[in-house]
Amino acid sequence: MSQPVRVRFAPSPTGIPHIGNMRTALFNWLYARHTGGKFILRIEDTDQTRKVEGAEEKIYESLEWLGLEWDEGLDVGGEYGPYLQSERLELYKSAAEHLITQGHAYYCYCSPERLTQMRAEQSKRKEPPHYDRTCRELTPEQQAKKVAEGITPVVRFKIPLDGKTSFNDIVYGQVEFENVLLDDLVILKSDGFPTYHLANVVDDHMMQITHVIRADEWLSSTPKHMLLYDALKYNAPQYAHMPMTFGKDKAKLSKRHGATALLDYKSMGYLPEAMMNFLVLMGWSLDDKTEIFSKDDLIRHFSLERVSRTGAIFDMDKLNWFNGYYIRQLTVDGLIERITPILGKELPDEVKRPIDEDQLRRIVPLIHERLKLLNEITDLVSFFFVEDVQHNADELVGKKMTGELAVNALQSSSDKLSSLVEFDADSLENLLRPLADELGLKTGQLFGTLRVATTGKSVAPPLFQTMEVLGRDKCLKRIGSALDMLKGVG
Repeated sequence: MSQPVRVRFAPSPTGIPHIGNMRTALFNWLYARHTGGKFILRIEDTDQTRKVEGAEEKIYESLEWLGLEWDEGLDVGGEYGPYLQSERLELYKSAAEHLITQGHAYYCYCSPERLTQMRAEQSKRKEPPHYDRTCRELTPEQQAKKVAEGITPVVRFKIPLDGKTSFNDIVYGQVEFENVLLDDLVILKSDGFPTYHLANVVDDHMMQITHVIRADEWLSSTPKHMLLYDALKYNAPQYAHMPMTFGKDKAKLSKRHGATALLDYKSMGYLPEAMMNFLVLMGWSLDDKTEIFSKDDLIRHFSLERVSRTGAIFDMDKLNWFNGYYIRQLTVDGLIERITPILGKELPDEVKRPIDEDQLRRIVPLIHERLKLLNEITDLVSFFFVEDVQHNADELVGKKMTGELAVNALQSSSDKLSSLVEFDADSLENLLRPLADELGLKTGQLFGTLRVATTGKSVAPPLFQTMEVLGRDKCLKRIGSALDMLKGVG
């Protein structure tokens, strides 16, 4: 194409953006960046009855978290604004009036009650619901009578009564619909607001959108849009419809498959780069083996021709794998940057703020490989920061040990640790491994009891490195508390 690529993401502020919405946004953004085109953010707020307070802000937050910056939009401006549909009502009204004048649309005065009764009767006859075109051929006199009765009409578009409408979809190829199966759709409501069908056609034309990339649930609406383009004498954009998203059970993705709002994954501790890599592979692939893509890789390789028609599977296990992979790729400082805000909010009040970054630099290498989600961090490292930990007597007494053996093990360890010259991981290991033999214990028994005593956990980072970071005083104090507990139990 000689015309620069212009694509748009046009969400409705009727809820929090979900996984399917954001995959659509990602595909649009990638195509714009791949081609050197523009990515436009347009807010389609024509359904005022379903508008949710704060939803528009969540749209911005979702895009920003995923790293999808927009070139034109409500907050950044652009030469084709306004980018909020409720501020463009005169454009839609003018287009509807033009269609009426040209004989492509008509006023419909049918009441909601009549339409409900009509659909009920169609259902009884086992017919698909459709408007019966009662108002399509009203005479001027009949229309004047309706107006005199105080009825505020809607505007409906006249679908041709015969023939076919076809278009070429980049993903699905040539698509064709029988016009007789299409309904005379409402394009302007009685409150003066357009329906999606008219608004998106008018806006896409006026904003010079070259490619409409959207979910394939809109595929059946596209012939109506093509007919609108033709009636308005607009050039239609190219269409590319993305495959549906399903759960692993092949059912349409819903809340029963897990969280569906993108920002839920942010709060659960997923990385945006992991989510981007995961989302793009839900319907697109470079080949049959490459799975890891940086943002730059995706921009370089993305094409609509490689989008699959097959439904995409949302696999949480795969997402978790991606997240673990990307966490492991972070540098120590990079991970510290991600986890510090979480720790600042979640660590107990007794822990001094701001969080000690030097201490984090010693801790992070111990837990880096184990971290799968960022929000696991507090549970993994809180014992490093608090003064005291809670002990469980059953956990202090390891397998095939008695309380007496556990007390002896902790007391002997405390005595030796008190006199250790260098309190570092190597010195600790050289001291404690032989001690297990001296006590007639397996190393796993001694180390397990010490781990619980020093961290309060039966599962923790490597023992000797952990004890080094905790320091002699804190280790001895916690071992003493564990001894007091066991002696009290005994």
